[in-house]
Amino acid sequence: MGGEGARITSLGLEGITKRFPGVLACDGVSLDVGEGEVLALVGENGAGKTTLMNILMGLYRPDEGRILLNGVEQRFRSPSDAFAAGIGMVHQHFMLVPNLTVTENVALGMRSAHRGLRLDMKAVRRRIAEVSERHGLPVQAEAYVWQLSVGEQQRVELVKTLCLGARFLILDEPTSALTPQETDELIALLKHMTRELSVIFISHKLHEVKALSDTVTILRQGRVVFRGRTADHSPADLAALMTGHEVVLPCNACADECGKPLLVARDLKVRGDRGHLALDGLELELRSGEILGLAGVSGNGQRELAEAINGLRRIESGSIELAGEAIANLGPEEVIAKGMGYIPEDRNTEGIVPSFSIKENLVLKDFGTPAFSRASFLRLGAIDGNAEALKERFDIRCPSTKTAAGSLSGGNIQKVILARELARGPKALVAVYPTRGLDMGAEEYIHNQLLARRCEGVGILLISEELEEIMNLSDRIAVIYKGRVLAVIPGKDATKARLGMLMAGVVDE
Repeated sequence: MGGEGARITSLGLEGITKRFPGVLACDGVSLDVGEGEVLALVGENGAGKTTLMNILMGLYRPDEGRILLNGVEQRFRSPSDAFAAGIGMVHQHFMLVPNLTVTENVALGMRSAHRGLRLDMKAVRRRIAEVSERHGLPVQAEAYVWQLSVGEQQRVELVKTLCLGARFLILDEPTSALTPQETDELIALLKHMTRELSVIFISHKLHEVKALSDTVTILRQGRVVFRGRTADHSPADLAALMTGHEVVLPCNACADECGKPLLVARDLKVRGDRGHLALDGLELELRSGEILGLAGVSGNGQRELAEAINGLRRIESGSIELAGEAIANLGPEEVIAKGMGYIPEDRNTEGIVPSFSIKENLVLKDFGTPAFSRASFLRLGAIDGNAEALKERFDIRCPSTKTAAGSLSGGNIQKVILARELARGPKALVAVYPTRGLDMGAEEYIHNQLLARRCEGVGILLISEELEEIMNLSDRIAVIYKGRVLAVIPGKDATKARLGMLMAGVVDE
């Protein structure tokens, strides 16, 4: 492994079926990809896309059906079997060890780097440099993974997969963590790479599907509902085939004036993980009944701002007030008690406890309140009733509220977090990338929920790199650059060109 891998001229899946308790994840799925081809695999969250690719990578065994490489049936018992055949996958949720360096993460999978009980780290560094230069994928080989932004980690995953010799590449939501500029660069890179590789591209972003793929296969509830050439269909056509109905993303058309200042940050200075000032004198004002969009390229202080507001990161100086009360450097529990809601950037590690059930996750912030406990004992009936009510109200699709939250699709995990935060009746809500990696149906639902809370007087700080999302939902848009707000403009006056210039640090004259 770590060489160039076997040449694959065709890959096919025939009649793949996979059942889990209470769920038929894949129902007789067939698809095929040719040499140098990009196949887009699309569908709603929970349609079976990731399950299908996990079968192809040897992480799951199919109940029925077969995998064919160059017309020959394969039986992959583990990911190492798939890698040996020249197939590699970059997962949506990265398979990296945070407290190891980039080089050490790559070395873990490279058999060619093993010299008895020792690792040949020089050989690993050479391989990383070779792959990085060949494919235009710069990485910081000696940086620890935990120090890298989400976008940088995604690039490390890609380099790692190529270092292991992949000739057939599966990308699961590869742009969900990238900025628009990084996304454009990745699409150009992948087009170049198809001279040497075939690609299965899983995405919910239909304009990217149109830009990159040759063919498209659409799954709905575990079945193939469409196969065809991408060029023959518009994004609206593909969205309708995915969901079974026309999808219209809502816009903020509210004409009413926003209320008084609700969440106010003044001269905020906060350090990042590497010790630098991630926020350097930031000023921000969110009003009640307002959606304030925060636009910016990843790594300009968005994460540090969200964590400082919610008591997860200390501030060096400055102030934060919620409804006139100081909340800077209070603990998370105290900030929650003041009326703050929070949809974090990483839903799987910060938004839920994956091993806890859905019903337990829905009361994570309130299990100690009289509504759900009495004399230190949990009121299990109340917790069950709460979960069933929120499951119906927020359309959480699951076999049971006793199901482990980590087993849900990305869209349904996000609905669990949204249900928990909004059911608490917050005064203000910080929503960080609330639709990252979600299909258009889930995106439409979450946008409608945010607009409904705005109309109820909740102040929402919407942090996103999706400019269309920011422009559709925001009353005002603040642009953050190098830890400061460069400008705040009315949502109705915003254009992609103007926001793009501000995000690059060019201030309006």
